[in-house]
Amino acid sequence: MEAIWLAVGVAAAVAALAGVILAVASVALAVPKDEKVEALREALPGANCGACGFSGCDGYAEAMAHDGAAVGLCSPGGEACVAATSEILGVTGNVVKKTAFVRCGGCDALAPKAFEYIGVPSCAAAVKFYGGDKACSYGCLGYGDCVKVCTFEALSIENGIAKVDASRCVGCGMCATACPKSLLAVADAKTAAVVACNNRDKGAVARKACKTACIGCMKCQKVCEHDAIKVENFLASVDPDKCTGCGKCVEACPQGCVRIVG
Repeated sequence: MEAIWLAVGVAAAVAALAGVILAVASVALAVPKDEKVEALREALPGANCGACGFSGCDGYAEAMAHDGAAVGLCSPGGEACVAATSEILGVTGNVVKKTAFVRCGGCDALAPKAFEYIGVPSCAAAVKFYGGDKACSYGCLGYGDCVKVCTFEALSIENGIAKVDASRCVGCGMCATACPKSLLAVADAKTAAVVACNNRDKGAVARKACKTACIGCMKCQKVCEHDAIKVENFLASVDPDKCTGCGKCVEACPQGCVRIVG
């Protein structure tokens, strides 16, 4: 009996000693908390969407606190987030409003079907069948994968193509991630030009697949005084940092696929 109590006593002593060692170690080895980073993280909405350009809210908070990242990059947080983070950092800033746009204008009336798709009503599923059922293999399939992931009700399918409500969109980029053809992109919601097309075929081929396809005619590039729009591989693209939103490229485009966002 004495042997049993001795064993129990030894075990209890060892457990108590281990507890003391762990308690001391947790204090001695604890990583000090960065109160500024924590305060900034609390001020952010927690969407972890990456629209700010960093690895989620934690990465953005760290960048603001230590790397000089600008406040106002969190589009989902809006003005309230800008005000809170600005106060913590002792700076001023404005929210950089972002919105998604669709790099396709091929609605049902303009882009014919190549065949009848019978299957799961999903873009991710339909695209596995010859790139989808539209004659334009680059175009929006309109099955709404982007709509399903948008928590702000900013997306809808109209006439067989995705449409963005800029007044609701916060530029989180979830729709861009969901689109299997990468037809949705996020841009600063300023007055700037975008190309509502992703077709890289030659003009005649692209025009046959979609009446509003970019044909690579370069008229937009020729009228741009700011070198903001270029045509490569038969498709125009806009540099948002150079674009002033003058609208000359929009007027010059014979296909109507260059448009103003914002």
